[in-house]
Amino acid sequence: MLRIQDISYSIAGRPLLEGASATIPAGHKVGIVGRNGAGKSTLFRLIRGELTLDGGAISVPEKARIGGVAQEVPGNEVSLLDTVLAADTERASLMAESETATDPTRIADIQTRLADIDAWSAEGRASSILRGLGFTEAEQHMPCSAFSGGWRMRVALAGVLFSQPDLLLLDEPTNYLDLEGALWLESYLQRYPHTVLIISHDRGLLNRAVGAILHLEGKKLTLYTGGYDTFAKQRAEQRALQAAAAKKQDAKRAHLQSFVDRFKAKASKAKQAQSRVKMLEKMEKITAPEDAARTVFTFPSPEELSPPIIRIEGGAVGYGDRRVLSRLDLRIDQDDRIALLGRNGEGKSTLAKLLSDRLSLMDGSISRSSKLRIGFFAQHQVDELHLDETPIDHIRRERPDEAPARLRARLAGFGLGADQAETEVGRLSGGQKARLTLLLATLDAPHLLILDEPTNHLDIESREALVEALTAYTGAVVLVSHDMHLLSLVADRLWLVKDGAVTPYEDDLEAYRNLLLNVNSGPQKSDKKDKPKRPSRDAMLALKADVRKCEERVTKLQDMSDKLSKKLSDPALYEDERVGELEVWNRKYAELREAMAKAEALWMTALEKLEKAEEAA
Repeated sequence: MLRIQDISYSIAGRPLLEGASATIPAGHKVGIVGRNGAGKSTLFRLIRGELTLDGGAISVPEKARIGGVAQEVPGNEVSLLDTVLAADTERASLMAESETATDPTRIADIQTRLADIDAWSAEGRASSILRGLGFTEAEQHMPCSAFSGGWRMRVALAGVLFSQPDLLLLDEPTNYLDLEGALWLESYLQRYPHTVLIISHDRGLLNRAVGAILHLEGKKLTLYTGGYDTFAKQRAEQRALQAAAAKKQDAKRAHLQSFVDRFKAKASKAKQAQSRVKMLEKMEKITAPEDAARTVFTFPSPEELSPPIIRIEGGAVGYGDRRVLSRLDLRIDQDDRIALLGRNGEGKSTLAKLLSDRLSLMDGSISRSSKLRIGFFAQHQVDELHLDETPIDHIRRERPDEAPARLRARLAGFGLGADQAETEVGRLSGGQKARLTLLLATLDAPHLLILDEPTNHLDIESREALVEALTAYTGAVVLVSHDMHLLSLVADRLWLVKDGAVTPYEDDLEAYRNLLLNVNSGPQKSDKKDKPKRPSRDAMLALKADVRKCEERVTKLQDMSDKLSKKLSDPALYEDERVGELEVWNRKYAELREAMAKAEALWMTALEKLEKAEEAA
């Protein structure tokens, strides 16, 4: 059991924790949430004993092992598998001693302990963890030096999971995982045999992998039973009750004060007035909950272009002579919301680079609208910001002629206020850097926005703001993310990048999640007698939203078709000197009819899914 008793801690005179308490029973899995800068990572350091408390105490069971991912593994020549095996220091020490021990009693003790900790299956367990985090069998035997920092962070995570500490502390572990790795970790944590504390802003992970939420707010800790959605509902209800109680008390105080002010000078009422003064003094003030500044993103709206904005036919792309993707036949319209699915290394980033014109085709053809503007966000761009410059310096470089007030307004539209505008980027939080990078990516009002893991370092409020901004955005979106919540709310088309090809994924995200979780357990037998699972309310709302979007797309395309038909009915267009113009309009009309056929097919598919769900409900 982990006991946090009345702890206090300050940094440079600024209190982060004051009289905070919580009790975590052994074996429980708890998500820790709170706004950026509230002190979540500091709490982990206090639990590990790396910092000294100002007051209070933190107690863990005697001899309990505390583990966490402190930093990435070094880039040495040790293989990934051996690096993970070495993370279990007891096993590594016993294995080394077993090769040199000569005393029969000690040899027996060593072998007994090795059997107790299941040392002989260690290599298989380590390999399974590495495989779940995205490393192939061949890669597991490669040296750590062959991998970049992000991949070595995965090795460090694999090491701490393999060592199975009694108290596992994980600080934003999905920040360096893809969707497949994040889903595997979620499943692994559900089965983890000991206590887990995890700092995360991933709603899916916090809903499925933990059984309680520890909320750090106002320098206090509050433990809620249930996942994140349950916590959010309970907290909203508590805030509403607190606000109502504060309002009621304010009215009562005003009534008492009014009596005092009116009758305090009258001798006949002085006693009653004095009594009410004492009542006011004894009344413990109920404070209404403070509304934190709401995080917002404001994406500029592009003008509308004729569909398609990008068309690829018979395309192949890769690096040098190596083809990564082939047989590409893809089309993107301005109202598309596309999520790219597929394991790391299959080519999602390669496709994103092709679409953003950072890579050229090796074969086939690609056509882009002549006025097409593309915005691109990738995590590496956050790391490429100029650390010694301020956000306003970055945006002034892109808009040198704009007034300072306009530049500040742009920054405010991405949650970067007056203080952050003049702060060197090197001193900003990860979330603030990510917002600045998003601002720079959308500055030109792109018709197509490509986002590669945009939620890393964003807190839950910022992620919700991003969802709202993308929903209101009038351009196309191509999205790569490990955040299932974001994908489910934004994407209405799924592309699977696998085996060198890109194909539409006709099922939904929940089916893809189940596919990934079951991929290592072999084919599952289906029971035809099983009744279809009753869809949830959220699933029904998502299906209805999909139908509505498809219908709106068909209506928009029909309107464009009517306008083009009217244009083509103009006799003047068929005069000899306008033959070239006629060909252009005919080509546009043919493309529009093709888009209409696909849109109608998507609409019919969405309607069929909704009808099946309504039958099962």
